[in-house]
Amino acid sequence: MGMFDRFLPKKKPVEIKNNIPKEKESIKKSFGVYCNKNHGTKGEKLCPKCTALLATVMTKMNRCPYGITKPICDRCEIQCFGEKNNKMFNEIMSASSTGMMFKHPIMAFKHKMASMSVDYSKSKQEKNEREKAEAKAKNAAEKAKAREEAKRKKEEKK
Repeated sequence: MGMFDRFLPKKKPVEIKNNIPKEKESIKKSFGVYCNKNHGTKGEKLCPKCTALLATVMTKMNRCPYGITKPICDRCEIQCFGEKNNKMFNEIMSASSTGMMFKHPIMAFKHKMASMSVDYSKSKQEKNEREKAEAKAKNAAEKAKAREEAKRKKEEKK
């Protein structure tokens, strides 16, 4: 403990936020926008097909293997809903994006920003992995070159 530590601000522990309730609300509203536009429903009512898919999505979100640290569903690598339901879910979410911008602009903006941050972190992670692989390959090449040079010098001495 230094002499000036008491004057410096204390480091706060990283706070993990539970984004599942916000994402559930966003998905419900997206389903409402999609169903109202494509299936002719009114208000918050959904057609039976959309209701069934929404129930499946909500159930699977509760059982998400990532827990409260889960990424946004359309950016997730795990297909929780099954191939058919996942395709339909992604279709609904992409079709309702413009409607969400008009009916719920703040929610749509926050969702878009969250998806962009996931994309950014994935690209950064891939870049780090690429750099590690390149460094590893370069290091292996340098070692091989050094071994060959040492072998050549040893042969010259003989």
